[in-house]
Amino acid sequence: MEPITHRHSTFEEAAHCEACLARAQQQRNSLFFNADAIMLYIAIVLFVCELLFENVFHKHHLQLEELIFVLIAYLLAGGSVLTNAGKTILRGDFFDENVLMVIATAGAIAIHAYTEAIGIMIFFKIGELMQSLAVARSRRSIVSLLASKPEIARVHTAAGVVEREPEDVMIGEKLTVRPGEKIPLDGIVLEGHSQINTAAITGESVPVSARKGDTVMAGQICIDGALTLRVTRLYKESSIAKIMELVEHATARKAKTEKFITTFAKYYTPCVVLTALAVAFIPSLIMGGELTKWVYRALVLLVISCPCALVISIPLGYFGGIGRASKSGILIKGSNFIDALSRTTSVVFDKTGTLTHGVFVVKSVEPANDFSKEQLLEYAAAAEAHSTHPIAHSILEYHKAAGGTLNESKLEEAKAIPGKGVSVHYQGKHILVGNASLLSQQHIIFSQPNHEGTIVYVVINRIFAGMITIGDALRDDAAKAIQQLKRQGIESIMLTGDNEEAARSIANSLKIDTYHAGLLPEDKVTFFEKLQNEQDYGQIAFVGDGINDAPVIARADVGIAMGGLGSDAAIETADVVLMTDAPSKVSQAIAIARHTRTIVWQNIIFAFAIKGIFITLGIIGVATMWEAVFADVGTSLLALANSTRVFAFKHS
Repeated sequence: MEPITHRHSTFEEAAHCEACLARAQQQRNSLFFNADAIMLYIAIVLFVCELLFENVFHKHHLQLEELIFVLIAYLLAGGSVLTNAGKTILRGDFFDENVLMVIATAGAIAIHAYTEAIGIMIFFKIGELMQSLAVARSRRSIVSLLASKPEIARVHTAAGVVEREPEDVMIGEKLTVRPGEKIPLDGIVLEGHSQINTAAITGESVPVSARKGDTVMAGQICIDGALTLRVTRLYKESSIAKIMELVEHATARKAKTEKFITTFAKYYTPCVVLTALAVAFIPSLIMGGELTKWVYRALVLLVISCPCALVISIPLGYFGGIGRASKSGILIKGSNFIDALSRTTSVVFDKTGTLTHGVFVVKSVEPANDFSKEQLLEYAAAAEAHSTHPIAHSILEYHKAAGGTLNESKLEEAKAIPGKGVSVHYQGKHILVGNASLLSQQHIIFSQPNHEGTIVYVVINRIFAGMITIGDALRDDAAKAIQQLKRQGIESIMLTGDNEEAARSIANSLKIDTYHAGLLPEDKVTFFEKLQNEQDYGQIAFVGDGINDAPVIARADVGIAMGGLGSDAAIETADVVLMTDAPSKVSQAIAIARHTRTIVWQNIIFAFAIKGIFITLGIIGVATMWEAVFADVGTSLLALANSTRVFAFKHS
């Protein structure tokens, strides 16, 4: 295997790398120096000769020689157009832009407008070349993403460290990743510490720290330290492989606008041909007009009517939106979901794991009846010692961090009370730990506070010993996410299984428009469907953590999974996958979708306006074939240039 000669921690570094620039330049050069381009250059020389010596041909009556000369130039310039037109007809489609060009230029030759015939083909081919350059430029974001694929994996074996293709590495094997190298597979850090550049995966420019026990993803880059990893996923199941697969197939799901344009072009082109035939022959037959003059006007109509600007620029606009989103760590699975996002009027958030971290932490410890804080914590930790519930884990972690210890040999008769709590004997005392329902059932006298969060009550020998408040911390940008949605005119709604008090507190702190509390997981789908049936909410997106929320994600108009790379359910179910646990990415995704949609419609209106003007001018005899071809090529290039603006879009 060839050694890696250079690596980059950011796309910006790659953009200034001499080797990368040379490779990109080579790809651009291939557009200018392939067989088609060389034939075009020869055709241009012959075209200039025809312009210079046209009078010489006529003066010496060299009509046949001139025709042969013209046909050579014509075939050199339009050989690929003729081939494509033939393929179109053989497929049974009969009409596309290539067929229109062939009909127009053949007609020009028939009426001895030789320079126009050659010139139209030359400028049409130049337009195609410029379009290819525009498309190549627009693909750079996607190419940058796909270039994130790791080249090698340094695998630990009995014979030492060997280099393998990432596809050949198995789960459980140990890898070494050196500073500056891409992480080849998803894994857990066993040794080492490094700053990690996650831009290729999440779109975030700020590096994160990775140390023992942390999870890292394929495609991320070690910046300043070596890491030893244990592989947790095969390459085909890794984050980068899933990202590449999603992006590569995203353009297969067409938006309604794209489908409309494809269908429109299918009917539009034959209508144009029939109209051109009518313009060419009806006036001369009915009004006795000069046939050559009306045929020329019909040819102008054919040239300007080419649907290139629509057929090429609109898919490119959607492609740009998908690429721009992927660069920001937002995977949109198809152009149809860009349209759906752009029309979103309400966003429903699941609370836990979406607006909050989904990790329970102890917020307060309040002893009662002469019990100390230390006693309360120890007895609560003893009761929860063998529980796997997240709340139990938070109490145990807090007790340990406070320097507390447990004598587990003194634990006896531990018993779970479903839906209420646990009962255990510890150091000869009977301990109950659970919710208010448990204490009411046991007829324990206690006080219920008006606290936000989950309250865990502790009872020792049937005496109320105090309570522990468990909370879930808000994500750093949760409030920013709701504010951004408000500025976009989008209503925010929160669904949660928390009690009314906890839900109200979260909703008020984030300024969420509406919240609904006390929902069990199975209730969320039913409740969400109820929201969809209410006309006030319009098109609704649902944002969840991609695991428990998969049924609602599937039911939503737009299903968005946050941090879903670790969840196969999110990848399969969601329409949009956010690479980071940042709620603000939802607003960014909607902004990109709206910007993309705006540009697509700008292209449609602009193309129809220009073509409408020149079709009218052509029919009344004001526009020439030269003006028509310049207008057609210019419209296509301006529409393409407008489409590439999607990549430069910045969300504030």
